[in-house]
Amino acid sequence: MVTKEQVEASLTSKLKPIHLEVNDISGGCGSSFEVEVVSEQFEGKRLLERHRMVNAALEEEMKEIHALSVKKAQTPQQWKPSQESASQAKDV
Repeated sequence: MVTKEQVEASLTSKLKPIHLEVNDISGGCGSSFEVEVVSEQFEGKRLLERHRMVNAALEEEMKEIHALSVKKAQTPQQWKPSQESASQAKDV
């Protein structure tokens, strides 16, 4: 069984994200995860390439994971505007 912590550790060590969110959406059995990754390593890469990088970072885990949903694979520059608008919405 793959744990949320294993997915986080692999993505952190390989992609060095400034933001990482991992959710086990399988009800705790470790077969389905959704992730949000913000990493400078995505700079200059197309979305498909970014998804492939996430999958490659989880190569060992993918042998046991049934489904992986990459909700976000953004550069810090892409992520920052969405964070600013979210914080402005909270201020209102």
